[in-house]
Amino acid sequence: MSAGGGRGDTGEIPGLDPGSTLTGVSTEIVAERLLSAADSADPDRAARLAFRAFVALSRTADSHQMLPFLARARKAHDAVRSPRTELIHCTLAGTAATRAGLADGPDYLDKALRIFDQNAFGDDPVLVECALTAALTLMRPQEARRFAPLVAALDLAPLDRARLLALIGAGDAWAGNLVRGQAELREAVRLAALCDSLDVQAEATSWLAKCDALRGDLDEAADHLDQARELAARVGSAWVARHLPECTVALAFARGDHDAWVGLLELVVATDAGVTAGLQHEHRWELATHHALAGRPGLAATLLADVADPPASWPGGPVLPAWRAWILDPDSPATAAALTAALGRLTRPIERLLAARVAWLLGAHHGRSGRRGEAARLLEQASAGYARAGAAGLLALVLKDLRLLGGRPPTTGPGGAGPAGTDPPPAPAFPVAAGRPALTDAEARVAAAIADGLSNREAAQRLFVSVKTIEFHLGNIFRKLGVRNRTELAARRARTG
Repeated sequence: MSAGGGRGDTGEIPGLDPGSTLTGVSTEIVAERLLSAADSADPDRAARLAFRAFVALSRTADSHQMLPFLARARKAHDAVRSPRTELIHCTLAGTAATRAGLADGPDYLDKALRIFDQNAFGDDPVLVECALTAALTLMRPQEARRFAPLVAALDLAPLDRARLLALIGAGDAWAGNLVRGQAELREAVRLAALCDSLDVQAEATSWLAKCDALRGDLDEAADHLDQARELAARVGSAWVARHLPECTVALAFARGDHDAWVGLLELVVATDAGVTAGLQHEHRWELATHHALAGRPGLAATLLADVADPPASWPGGPVLPAWRAWILDPDSPATAAALTAALGRLTRPIERLLAARVAWLLGAHHGRSGRRGEAARLLEQASAGYARAGAAGLLALVLKDLRLLGGRPPTTGPGGAGPAGTDPPPAPAFPVAAGRPALTDAEARVAAAIADGLSNREAAQRLFVSVKTIEFHLGNIFRKLGVRNRTELAARRARTG
């Protein structure tokens, strides 16, 4: 093994085995021990220990907690000025800056990848992980594939292999190869569980849940989502907790559970979830599309107001301006034609799933408007895109719209939900008395669930929210509708239809 120090660079740290963390010890304590050891180590080893501390804490920490690792890596690099320490320093500086939303993050990460490519570092597990981290933080998931042969050839401790496999699997799935990504994430979860590494297991399981949902393995997705929540809670992972709503959106969508999907989209947009994957614009545009096609153009316009289009280099960037114009005027032949043309500019692996989704939205809308030729072409384009990506769960939903187009009744999705590419039936109305504020969309969904006879816990499970959220909305619902209890709420819906 090279100067990388072998299987994890933690063998000399009291209480830490090589390539592992302490069972039952918080990641903060692990990181502190690694940083303490870095204080007395030579510069090269100090830089490696700083990166290991970052790795230990990165799944549970917020961006401001990354700064101590950056300072140690900079100090080590200043002392020796070697390509190895510079690669570590650039990776940590770029990752911390990117997570904090600073503009210089990508420059550091690009430099890290150049250093890796200019040197023979493929036999050094720490530097391989640095370069892989840099590629994914730059939102270039397709580059994860080139690290797979290097990882396969390395002599790694099980936990190191689990961590690297999780990154490669997430990259493959993110780049539109869900079949390979799912297999790699499953192996990463298995290895992390064998090592009792809850933080790595939580992160890999959360990614696996989303991958399962897109693949159509809905029961597995739900199980993995529950496991990821529990694991994240056990280690206090702010990082995993931040992107769990994005996973629940995917599951609700794949299930055809329209009400839950819309409610979760509102949560994701409100909290800016998905920012680390470059999906925050896509989530917002998707929610605006829902409101526009449901006859609420004002809400759609409000969602998009004061939100600038990202640069064309951003994932989905080439299509977002045309998508915005179509949302604001979906019945215009000109905006539909412009959006259709823009689809041809979504050529990167990271844009495969988005290209299929936009083709599906356009095709379904053409079908509802009687333009069967355009509808058939775009829906087939969406089907082919999802098939290539291995997104069997989403393909099944597109096929419902194709059946409708051909005059065949669609098979009904879970819970009787309609096809996700078409307008769903409206939620039951709860009209309010003159002068009272109307129910919000979220309140209307909660009111409908309670009027169906569900308990607060059952309603929370249906809508993918907490029981406290249900209780909060119920207070507003009772006040706005002037009812005193659940029985009166159900009676109100029965009277109004």
